[in-house]
Amino acid sequence: MMLSSSLLPPLLLQLVLLSQIILVILIHFPEQTRAQSYKNISLGTTLTTSGTTTSWLSPSGDFAFGFITTPSNTTTTTTSSLFLLAIWFAKTADKAIVWTANGNNPAPAGSKLYLSSNGQLLLTGPAGDTIFSSTSGGSHAAMLDTGNLVLVDASSGSTIWQSFDYPTDTILPTQVLSANSRLRSRLAATNYSKGRFTLYQDSGNFILSQVAIPTGDLYKAYWSSDKAADGAQLFFNGTTGNINFYFANKTLGNIISANLDSSSLSEFYQKATLDIDGVFRYYINPKNSSSGSGWIEKWSIRSFVPTDGCMRMVTDDCCGSGVCGYNSFCQMDAEDELTTCKCPDGYSPIDSGDEYKGCSPDFALQRCDVDDSARFQLTAMRSVDWPRIDYEHYSDVSEEQCREYCLQDCFCAVAIFRDQGCWKKRLPLANGRSTGVGQGTMAFIKVPKDGAISRDNQPAEQKNNPKKGCSKALIVAGSSLLGGSVLMNVLLLAYTLIIAFYFSVKRKEKQAQTYLDAVGFNHQSFSHRQLIEATNNFSEELGRGSFGIVYKGVLRRETANINVAVKKLDRLSKDAEKEFMAEVRSIGQTHHKNLVRLIGFCNEGENRLLVYEFMSNGSLASFLFGETKPEWNKRVKIILGVARALFYLHEECTSSIIHCDIKSQNILLDDNFVARISDFGLAKLLRADQTRTSTGIRGTKGYVAPEWFKNMPVTTKVDVYSFGVLLLEIICCRKNFKQELASDHEEGEVILVYWVYDCYRNGRLDLLLVASDREAMIDRRRLERFVMIAIWCIQEDPSLRPSMQKVTLMLEGSVAVPVPPDPSSFMSSIQ
Repeated sequence: MMLSSSLLPPLLLQLVLLSQIILVILIHFPEQTRAQSYKNISLGTTLTTSGTTTSWLSPSGDFAFGFITTPSNTTTTTTSSLFLLAIWFAKTADKAIVWTANGNNPAPAGSKLYLSSNGQLLLTGPAGDTIFSSTSGGSHAAMLDTGNLVLVDASSGSTIWQSFDYPTDTILPTQVLSANSRLRSRLAATNYSKGRFTLYQDSGNFILSQVAIPTGDLYKAYWSSDKAADGAQLFFNGTTGNINFYFANKTLGNIISANLDSSSLSEFYQKATLDIDGVFRYYINPKNSSSGSGWIEKWSIRSFVPTDGCMRMVTDDCCGSGVCGYNSFCQMDAEDELTTCKCPDGYSPIDSGDEYKGCSPDFALQRCDVDDSARFQLTAMRSVDWPRIDYEHYSDVSEEQCREYCLQDCFCAVAIFRDQGCWKKRLPLANGRSTGVGQGTMAFIKVPKDGAISRDNQPAEQKNNPKKGCSKALIVAGSSLLGGSVLMNVLLLAYTLIIAFYFSVKRKEKQAQTYLDAVGFNHQSFSHRQLIEATNNFSEELGRGSFGIVYKGVLRRETANINVAVKKLDRLSKDAEKEFMAEVRSIGQTHHKNLVRLIGFCNEGENRLLVYEFMSNGSLASFLFGETKPEWNKRVKIILGVARALFYLHEECTSSIIHCDIKSQNILLDDNFVARISDFGLAKLLRADQTRTSTGIRGTKGYVAPEWFKNMPVTTKVDVYSFGVLLLEIICCRKNFKQELASDHEEGEVILVYWVYDCYRNGRLDLLLVASDREAMIDRRRLERFVMIAIWCIQEDPSLRPSMQKVTLMLEGSVAVPVPPDPSSFMSSIQ
């Protein structure tokens, strides 16, 4: 923002004005004189999709222009013979594309680009058809070290065409976004066609809007710079990492400030991209490729808007699906992650390769010509809503009434219950979003019971009634007995008995599942034999914990095999059946992206097992304490995910769940390194004489809150304490106690919480980080905030510790973090 001149001392005001003048000069000085040296590309030069020369490099080799293969836009293949004519970062691991000439029309193999004799860039297909062309009249072309491709007129030395004037989804340092150019997100991660969002100028005001595909019609803006001024331009200042306004009256102002250490930005590649979720983000990537950090988000438009991105993009006019496609909902995973689109229970993505296309039901809809409501049920999803598409609303009703009203209404696909209000919605669902924790919204999704209604609409009675199927088999067999030979009669009788037995077993299984549904289970009940087969007789051990041993297993399915983790509980009391079922019910009713999902259970005789989804990237402990230290950006996401999951367990579940053993070994990582808490809800099942430390104490040494040792009431604050220790481990990438340092170092270096507070008090947070952790030091403000939050969490007095709700808000930056007190007074009592 521009500062008022009345607030600045005269000398400082002169310096500010001088810097503005310099930036104005930089903006308007000819591009080719600002760039580093470059090599002229002569008329007649050609690029092809194959051969030795498929691209032109900038002098430094940082950027390349030419042909690059693009993944197929379909879901049937993973590779493609189609090519983009593009500019990309040549030295980054991902070869990040920053500009495309033909995103909507990838070129087939055999296409050719050439600089024609009349000074025009022409991209033609194998048949000679024109796919892309530039302005004509250039004497030569050049790929500059700024990432700009230019055509230059030799007589005047001026640029007659440049890629910077025709941006796609990205702008680079020194690039200007004027009134005649706009950014347009790509359609999907592997589809460079024009997408659903645009950043453009309207009367000097820069705006982010959703667009209708394929027409490009604009929906209502979901972000505006509120700096209306004719002739305004956006300028990417690579020296500071800021996006500046340049106004026609020769003044400058910041639209976004990165608050980074500008002295080190020269060590990073930079870009600002309008991503596929409609968020404009600024990224940096270390030029030292050996660090392997990849692109790191440093700011986004979302950071400067107080409302949730999913909600901001809700369309409030006549049309539109919202951020995601129809019948799906948008979820903001974390402050540093893209929004994701998810399907509600009973629905699947239309295109698994494009999450924004929406979802379709996996079943035939409820019929209105007959009453088949008995074949449907409602599954509950917490904190999900599809606002502004209601066709019926009831007030002062109970949750049970809301459920019943939807079940009996053939048009109702979803019912939303909140504050004794009930809203009914029909398909297609639009503007779907996750409302976030603490909103008290419950969505009831109508789905068929046990798959009783299929898409082909055949009568359900004939397809899913085992009694009728069994009776029909008996009739056929009886008729055959009357007229066949003795041997044939015996065979038919045996066959009939087998069929009857089969349907009898199936009927019992269905009755058992009906009972489980009635008492609140949405999970499969496995026999012990099934889990022996799934785990190959419990042969592959994944780990051991307070509650038993975890084995890897595979559930065989018709469509695909599913990897699972089977936890064999061996520390339960002898009469724990009721307690086990109560706890499994409690676990089964939890739904959060940062909790390991329970698939099913076994409660057969003395065998009690839990079946969870398999986490491919193992535990957080192995991730943190291995030879390669994980990048700062991933650690921040893990911190936020664990905090939000604990907040959910403490305050969002029907009854509060205290984990009692939060530690890095109990945090698992999925395919995308999203943190998932495991072993939640099992603390009550542990026998008092089988605990990890001493009788009555649950948890792991180093993570255990002081009140465990003082016979004080145990509350959710014990998890807050453990989270504080875990937070310090994630920040420092070291264990809370270093046994190998015990004999040669001061106690303050051996015990993590001692050492961190000493570093914080002395202003030496840099000592907490490994030498290569430059990204964390650039993000020093957040680093200091996280350390202060951790110190609050490990206070001896539980009343001084914040709740996990407040911890989450402080981590996200929504609530200020006061200076924490010295926790050293209790250190002697916690080990």
